[in-house]
Parts: sequence; C-alpha cells; structure tokens
Amino acid sequence: MAALPPQLIGSSPAFLATLDRVSQSAALDRSMLVVGERGTGKELIAARLHFLSPRWDKTYLAVNCAALNDELLDSELFGHEAGAFTGASKRRAGRFERADGGTLFLDEIATASARVQEKLLRVIEYGEFERLGGDTTLTVDVRVIGATNVDLPAAVKAGDFRADLLDRLAFDVITLPPLRARRADIIPLAESFGRKMALEMGAESFPGFSPDILEFMTAHDWPGNVRELKNVSERAVGMAILDDNSFDGPVNDITLDPFATPWRPGGEQTASDSPQKAAPAVPADMQNQDFYARVNAYELSLVTDALSRAGNHQGRAAKSLGLTYHSFRGLLRKHGLKK
Repeated sequence: MAALPPQLIGSSPAFLATLDRVSQSAALDRSMLVVGERGTGKELIAARLHFLSPRWDKTYLAVNCAALNDELLDSELFGHEAGAFTGASKRRAGRFERADGGTLFLDEIATASARVQEKLLRVIEYGEFERLGGDTTLTVDVRVIGATNVDLPAAVKAGDFRADLLDRLAFDVITLPPLRARRADIIPLAESFGRKMALEMGAESFPGFSPDILEFMTAHDWPGNVRELKNVSERAVGMAILDDNSFDGPVNDITLDPFATPWRPGGEQTASDSPQKAAPAVPADMQNQDFYARVNAYELSLVTDALSRAGNHQGRAAKSLGLTYHSFRGLLRKHGLKK
C-alpha cells in the first residue's frame, strides 16, 4: 500500500501558504532546511516533504542530533566497523546506508559537532562517507532534510555552524509559522486533540470545549505552539473524564502550566510576589459575620475585582491573582459566577 503524507490540520492563510510551499519544494529533490519555533511541527513537515517527493516509496528515517553525543551520533549516522570503539563488537550500518535512495531527517541539526558537520558536508555534496573506524569509502544517494529552531546564519557568524554546510542545506528553507500567527487553526486543533484523548480514554463521545475555554485558547499566544496546545487539550479532557467518570457537558477547565503551584521547588511565592493590585477591603456589612463568611466574602471580592480590572477576561484575571486558569474557574463555580 502506498505511503501517505502525514495528516496536518489547519486552514489559516499562513498555514495553507506553508503547505503550498512544501508541495512545491518536495518535488525539487534537494537537501533543505525546515525552520521553526519549538512545537511547530517540523518533523511532520519533513515527513510530508518526503512522502510528496519522487522518493515517497523509499526509506524515510529520522535522527535527533541533540539526543546523542558526538561519537554516538557519528556512529548512528555513518555506522561503524568492529572495534571502532569500546562495545563495537561487529560492523553496523548507519542511517545513511539504511536510507540509501530515500530521505534522512536530521532534527536539531544545529547541535551537531564540528566533526559530524564536516562529514555531513561531504556526504551531502558528494554522496561519500566512511564508517567510524573504517577506511572504505561508501557511496549513497540520500536526500537530507535538516530542522532547527536556531538562527543558523547567526550561528555561522558566531563560529558554531559551518558556512559551507549551511550553503548546502539552504538550497531551500521552509519556515513554519508559530501558532499565534495561525489563530484560526487553534480551535480545530484543540478539538481534534480532545476528541482523540476522549476516544483513548473510552468515552463514547466528546462534547467539545466550552465557549469560555475556546475564547481563552484563541487569545493565548502558545509559546510552545502546537505541542503545548496538544498537552493542554489532552490534559483538560483527561481530567474532566477522571473527575466525573464521563462528561457532564463541554470541558470547562484547563491548566496551562502544570508547574504552577506556590510549592514549586525553588519557586515559592509570597504575597509580595503577586502582580495584583492591593486587595479590596471586606465590605462593612460583612465585618460582623463569622470567620468563614468573611473569608468567602473577601474571596468573592478578589475574584470580582480581578474580573473587573481584566475586562471580564478570565485568563487575564486569573493571571493577575497569580492563579492558574483551572483554579480561577473553580472559584467562579464556587461563588456561582457566570460569564
């Protein structure tokens, strides 16, 4: 059965323009770069470049250059001979040999050492390399697609990346738009992630996210891009199912930052650390009530004051109080407040 390019979700102008560029570049059959912030889907785009190319029915392999030290990356890419290093008991073919005729995706290529960069330059330029510990020149035909979130021209100026290697890789450069530049795609992506999570947890259906949550998601800048949106969406759906064993309506709570807690190691907060303004006083007609009534009244006044100052934007109100959005929504439910 023929391989298909990975499914990508989005209809925003910036995203559609990127897909058009990918479709055009795929046919060029030259090494190239995919550049973008973390979480923008560089590996998905690299796979799409392969499956839309003339090499679509050949091998596609991926290597994360940042996950391996210099010697291991050298061995992983180019293979090694028996005895090349401690533990190398037999000859091993590297990724370039195994991807011959196909495509090799090098993620986080900016982290490769100078030695590996030199060998990459030669194999991209001439299709030639030697295994680690060997002296026999091997020849392959591999299309290399590199990916990075680093400014490689700046890295060249700083002496951290070879200018000649960048020249070979930059035959074409596809730069992916961050999620904040394609806000129309946020809701379809979130609902797709939520639906898959609900199915994974055995739910019969997925009721979607509440209008408040969707409004907040659309307004948020998502520094972690699609990967962050995926985590937040799946976490919200998972917690909603665990809380009620099922859905009792649209998902109405999300947690943006799972580390947000006053007891975070090295991050304890005091009242003086909070960015909010001075807290409003307890109303005079509440001052003679018991402790819990006064606490509730004070809590309610904090919430309503924060909402007022934030123009009823719940995300900004939560942030002004130093609370997670999930915790702030809990206070709204506790005090019977609606949008």
